[in-house]
Amino acid sequence: MNRSVRRLSLLTLFSCVVCLSCSRELPAADKPNIILVMCDDLGWGDVGFNGGKIIRTPHLDAMAGNSLKFNRFYAQAPVCSPTRGSCLTGRHPFRFGIPTANSGHIKPEELTLAELLRKQGYSTGHFGKWHVGTLTKTIKDANRGGPKGAKHFSPPQNNGFDVCFSTESKVPTYDPMIKPKGAKAGGHWDAMEERSKGEVYGTYYWNEKGERVTDDLEGDDSRIIMDRALPFIEQSAKSDNPFFAIIWFHTPHLPVVADAKHRAMYPEAESVLARNYYGCVTAMDEQIGRLRERLRELSLDQNTMVTFCSDNGPEGNSSSPGSAGPFRGRKRSLYEGGVRVPGLIEWPAKIEPGVTDFPAVTSDYLPTIIDYLGAVIEDDRPIDGISLRSVFAGEQDLRSRPIGFQSRTQASLSADQYKIYRPNDQAPWELYDLLADPSEKDDIAADHPEIIACMARYFESWKMSCARSDAGEDYN
Repeated sequence: MNRSVRRLSLLTLFSCVVCLSCSRELPAADKPNIILVMCDDLGWGDVGFNGGKIIRTPHLDAMAGNSLKFNRFYAQAPVCSPTRGSCLTGRHPFRFGIPTANSGHIKPEELTLAELLRKQGYSTGHFGKWHVGTLTKTIKDANRGGPKGAKHFSPPQNNGFDVCFSTESKVPTYDPMIKPKGAKAGGHWDAMEERSKGEVYGTYYWNEKGERVTDDLEGDDSRIIMDRALPFIEQSAKSDNPFFAIIWFHTPHLPVVADAKHRAMYPEAESVLARNYYGCVTAMDEQIGRLRERLRELSLDQNTMVTFCSDNGPEGNSSSPGSAGPFRGRKRSLYEGGVRVPGLIEWPAKIEPGVTDFPAVTSDYLPTIIDYLGAVIEDDRPIDGISLRSVFAGEQDLRSRPIGFQSRTQASLSADQYKIYRPNDQAPWELYDLLADPSEKDDIAADHPEIIACMARYFESWKMSCARSDAGEDYN
């Protein structure tokens, strides 16, 4: 089944605020389990289900065959921290104070998906990379953790999660707690045969009690994360509680490291970096297979929503071999290659497998889940995402309003057909027809000033709304 998007001659633009209040609520037995899986810096073209020919991703490809695959799935930002915050809040990062990586934190006034689901009786767990707040006030940890970053202390357990096994930011993708002596924090290397010759990497795993985790931390980092997530899922199943699990892999963010087994799968790799990049992605793919198999064994697979995406586009330059496929730009760019990422949603009980060109974004997770549950957000704070429920049902083929992006000085607005982009406030808007020109090779702004004017008016209004949110007006 291919669910295509109709071509528009002009845009229809709608209000920025979503009302999520609803009197309907699902009985406990019907509530789906929810697992949000995300990679770190994985490119659109790095997976087989998007036509990638180099990296082996058989388990993700199998998942894609049983999922709704999005040809146009977007990270809400071209870098990691803002996108992660959008998954948790349904809001654009410029609303909640995390405009770029290693900045800000999830504020206590924000309503997170975990907090909303816990009120619905869900067990909640976070596993892997957090990166929307520091995890300790006492010791130096990762990029900002410790006394100097205490004002940004906002760990998962303060944001609705019952269980966590989390790092503030990046770690090596193999033997995550160590690095070769003298190695750069953002480098790459083959997995060390003698771990005793390594030195402390400096980013730690923390649990929900605020304690450093020190056991069972050797080997592939994706496997280490899944080793913690699966027991949480199994325990939730035994207690008959619906569960919400976030599994945010570090793979394939630098430093990329893979063991001999997975490196050997890529004898044609042209460099140490390439063979480790390819190998760590395949190792992560195996853990996706492990997760899906365990859900089947527990008879949880039918009523569990499992999503998969990346937090932004790939580095995709001389320092990293990741691929954005046919798209222009890469990580840190608001051209398509920086924000269009692999996107899958698998939920056999509710979603028919297929492919859609509908433009969706990480901010859509929260309103979609809340819509299915009939839950209530008790204030009128702006929610930038939309519910995808009618898209899943095959009843909607046009997005009700465009997706706004801001990152540093860059800005863009994407609708079903057209996209405007500018590198800074002083530059003129560029215009692209994403249906005819998904690679953004042909700027057609001069031919369609009326579309530019319409979209620019909407963008400026939305930008002002974000600024009001950032000033704290949503919390009054």
